[in-house]
Amino acid sequence: MSLQTIWHKQRWQRQIWLTALLACLFLMTIISLSLGSYQIALSDWWHGLSETQLQVIWQLRLPRTFLAIAVGGGLALCGAVLQILLHNPVAEPGLIGISSGASLLAVLLIFAGHQSGIVIPPWGVSVSAFVGALLVTLLLLRLSHRGQIGGSRLLLLGVAIGIASNALTTWLLYFSDDQALREIMFWMMGSLAYGQIHPAYWWLPFIIVCGWLACQHRKLALLQLGTYQAQLMGLDLQKTQRKLVWAVCFISGMCVALAGVIGFIGLVVPHLLRLAGKDGPAFTIPASVLAGSLLLLIADVLSRSVVSAGELPVGVVTATIGAPVFIWLLVRRHALAG
Repeated sequence: MSLQTIWHKQRWQRQIWLTALLACLFLMTIISLSLGSYQIALSDWWHGLSETQLQVIWQLRLPRTFLAIAVGGGLALCGAVLQILLHNPVAEPGLIGISSGASLLAVLLIFAGHQSGIVIPPWGVSVSAFVGALLVTLLLLRLSHRGQIGGSRLLLLGVAIGIASNALTTWLLYFSDDQALREIMFWMMGSLAYGQIHPAYWWLPFIIVCGWLACQHRKLALLQLGTYQAQLMGLDLQKTQRKLVWAVCFISGMCVALAGVIGFIGLVVPHLLRLAGKDGPAFTIPASVLAGSLLLLIADVLSRSVVSAGELPVGVVTATIGAPVFIWLLVRRHALAG
């Protein structure tokens, strides 16, 4: 079998995988728009929706569904890029402290609002979380040795910043009243309930940065070979790494700002694709976006369906679903390798 034949076969397999993920995401989107306290039968999509059904979809369910797709895809994209950039299969935004920094500033604003009696709007909490992510990234780049981002140094710095941020967050939780504590905990466990409050112009920079980052698969392929090999191929290593880190920070900060802390997706989705034998940024980047969106959409549907009188935090659902599957795949891979 020639190299060209192998290349065409691999390309065809990648297209099949991406098409299957896209079809599953489309089907899950229809299910997400149909389920809720006001049920919409799947047959109504074929025969035509009533005016009331259209209002429910456009005003309530479509913003939430779009938020789940955007946040899930964004988190998985950030995880895939960081795992290549840091040459570490467990790297993700939460591990390098970005999510913790965003949470700290958001919790601080909620705490200050309740202590002072000032009503903090949800968009104010979102802005503070985004600023927290930017500050953590700036601190990471400042502390990095001579601007070098690869290796274990950035990862260890991120872990240390995350521990410090979590400690400060715990202090704020300890001194919070019951009402503030409920609001903080619901936000920290992740929620897609406020998808309709964010104006459309919030999404434009998010989509632009996600699109730019997804188009960097060629540079990521060079970085995957190693920093020395990437430099030999003519890649401006320091400049590329800084751009990628800032893009990851922006996307993950926006995700935390829009939906709270939702863990697991950035860690597991890219890793599961590699465990399935699919590697290479040209595939893992778009596949991670689709699979991350699909996973969070499934988790959101379950969070709305399990409890009849309310909803579960979506971050709890993602961890409950994904952790056992991830452990099983790791054990299975070890058994096959051994």
